Amino acid sequence: MNFRELGLSEQTVQAIDEYGITTPTTVQADVIPAILSGRDIFTIAPARCGKTMSYVLPLLDIINDKKAKNILIITANSQMAVKTSDCLAIFNKYHEINGAALKEGDDMSADEANVIIGAPDLLLEVADGSKVDLSQVDILVVDDINLIKKNKQLDNLEKVLAMLPANKQNVVFTNRRSKETQDVLSKIMQAPAEIKIDKDKEQEADVSKVASVKKNKPAFVETIDEETVALAEKLKAFNGHTPRFLLIKGIIAEGEEK
Repeated sequence: MNFRELGLSEQTVQAIDEYGITTPTTVQADVIPAILSGRDIFTIAPARCGKTMSYVLPLLDIINDKKAKNILIITANSQMAVKTSDCLAIFNKYHEINGAALKEGDDMSADEANVIIGAPDLLLEVADGSKVDLSQVDILVVDDINLIKKNKQLDNLEKVLAMLPANKQNVVFTNRRSKETQDVLSKIMQAPAEIKIDKDKEQEADVSKVASVKKNKPAFVETIDEETVALAEKLKAFNGHTPRFLLIKGIIAEGEEK
């Protein structure tokens, strides 16, 4: 199976080919078509199985096809938010999503797709400051609810969820089940499609990259909080295709073109 057979657009497939990956991992083969179909999905997946690309790739096509305008991706921490934004920017290379700056008091633009990425505590901070209106979200992605629990952010997650509309697509990932996370999940989804990726698929994405990666491919950025200011400047690259908001600890990185 290849990425084209999963229903992705030619623009997205071209960016994937250029990045150097030719074969989807198991989670990508299962999750990509499910997201494109508009279903609610609960996925149990181990680390390093290609999970981030499994939702980033279909979301790019959904945005560009104007099937959804406002997308919220809740991550467990700032580092995961950064990696998700980099992934969006890299594979958006041949699409036409425009970057736009978040200025004081701005609401979501009426004519642009908006991708908001952040951990629960920072999302609460910017929502309380009226920088974003979470009531307009069309698609919610939670990555990963068990890691959010480990970071003692479940209460903040529930507060964020209470700001969201009921009528939206929900995509939730976890690396393991727990009663606490299941209680939160019951407030998000009623009867989601469940996808379970076996533990032996851990590091499957790493193996795929080693087997098929091309020379000089771009790399996802490993970032620590002390580098956030430099990161904000870096995110003005990627041909202006950085998602509208990247929310990371302490700052809002703007996606303007240089």
